[in-house]
Amino acid sequence: MVDVVALLLPFFGLILIGYVAARVTGQPLEALGWLNTFIIYAALPALFFKLVSRTPIEELTRIDFILGEIAAVYLVFTVAFVVGYVVRRNSFEDCTIQGFTAAYGNIGYMGPGLALLAFGDKAAVPVALIVCLENAAHFIMAPAMMALAGDDKRQLHLIVGSIAKKVALHPFILSTALGFAAAASGHQLPEPALKLVDYLAQAAAPCALFAMGVTLALRPVKRVPAELGYLAVLKLVFLPLSVYVVLSLVGDFDPVWMHAAMLLAALPTAANVFVISQQYGVWQERASASILLITVGSIVTLPIWLYIISSGILPPDLFP
Repeated sequence: MVDVVALLLPFFGLILIGYVAARVTGQPLEALGWLNTFIIYAALPALFFKLVSRTPIEELTRIDFILGEIAAVYLVFTVAFVVGYVVRRNSFEDCTIQGFTAAYGNIGYMGPGLALLAFGDKAAVPVALIVCLENAAHFIMAPAMMALAGDDKRQLHLIVGSIAKKVALHPFILSTALGFAAAASGHQLPEPALKLVDYLAQAAAPCALFAMGVTLALRPVKRVPAELGYLAVLKLVFLPLSVYVVLSLVGDFDPVWMHAAMLLAALPTAANVFVISQQYGVWQERASASILLITVGSIVTLPIWLYIISSGILPPDLFP
């Protein structure tokens, strides 16, 4: 357990440094804009390109793995949505954001650095596949659900075009596609370009975690939702279990792939959930509070999950 705490300390330490820096300096949240731009458009895409381009192409074609992982995520999304809509009688729009609160993890900011540190370079491929293809699924699902709810008044072809553009042009997706192309061709970038990619990739995790700490410090908790209790349990407990069970049913995967998928599923809710709620004017203050409080809760649950995974308490495959 000491090793697990030592592993997590740099990550939560960087979040804490960002949190303290925001409180001490008094800078507004808007001052974070250029750092977020660097993270999303330079550092993380470089990391994904680096991970994918240096991987044998046959390891990048495990469609069963990514479809199983996404199915497990949307199983939890559906449970959260149905509980909110049927049991609690919330609106369709509110339940959509609640579903993302329970199912959309902070896989982009926290996932790559933590998984690679915990499981080594063998975690690179499953992490890249999950981050890029799960994000693509969320980019499609969010506007589709809001269109069904009637919040998006645009014509259908405009909604479909907007979704396609968002998916095709997202820097995570583009960088992964370029990585696939490089892996398939067997060609690598020239040495100076590889060094630039490495520099950018090394900056991804520290910058992302610092920015996360700043965001948590400057986004006040104004309205704690009544649904937070079960949404936090779904996100921090049931989502990793769902991924574990579904992937065990789908196929036989390398233990590192299973462990990486479970670890990413155990991460707290992504800040993108607040962005979606803000974009559509739905459940905004409660989404912000949920992200903050679930992130705080993950300080307890993440070490437990890492201990369970690393100690072998759960076998790598539930149905060998």
